[in-house]
Amino acid sequence: MGHSEDAAPEAGRHAAHRSGDAPVRVLVVDDHPLMSMALRTYVDTTDGMDCLGEVRDGEAAVRDAVRHRPDVVVMDLHMPGMDGIQATEQITARCPEVSVLAVTTFSTERYVIPALRAGAGGYIVKDAEPEEILSAIREVADGAAPFSPAVARDLMLSARDEPAQVEAALRRFPEPPQIPARELEGLRLLASGHSNQEIAQQMVISEATVKAHMGRLMQRLEVRDRVQLLIRATLLGLVEPSLD
Repeated sequence: MGHSEDAAPEAGRHAAHRSGDAPVRVLVVDDHPLMSMALRTYVDTTDGMDCLGEVRDGEAAVRDAVRHRPDVVVMDLHMPGMDGIQATEQITARCPEVSVLAVTTFSTERYVIPALRAGAGGYIVKDAEPEEILSAIREVADGAAPFSPAVARDLMLSARDEPAQVEAALRRFPEPPQIPARELEGLRLLASGHSNQEIAQQMVISEATVKAHMGRLMQRLEVRDRVQLLIRATLLGLVEPSLD
């Protein structure tokens, strides 16, 4: 792969508290026992990850996140009592070093936008392949903002059709800056739901260079993470949602 471009690291929201060699410590939150057990099994049988436990509701999620300070909380959003969105909001407010990955059946803006505004660092649907879920856990632990292709599409459609709603998730709406062609290429691949590895392969560059591109794009568009980057890029007309 090519390495001639600057490979400055991409800034992440929560990555600073975990050393690169330490396992990713995961708390699983899901009220469906089979899904919870499956997620725990995925984590416990994966090198470089440890599952701290499973809980079944939002109150327990907040309690255990505050007590154990995991790197990642894998959060179901639709639960009785305190739902996952409320729990995410409390966890990210009380434990800003903890990342939340929303894993849910629903990819519509009714769930995506509130979850992101509550502080979720990524959003992936439950029918994703196990390796896709594990990859998303790794990415959100490292400060990236993973999301399934279906979520990317629905989020971009929401930004296009309901701009006032999604713009509220951002601090300020700047004028469109000039985006270099290679960064724009990477942005459009991101909007299609591609991972860092897939973007690197298609652009024939290193994953470090992909992270550098995304870091510069976040600076240019004045956003804090990749989800906000996707929203703002859609609002500015830099990317278009796929209707496939």
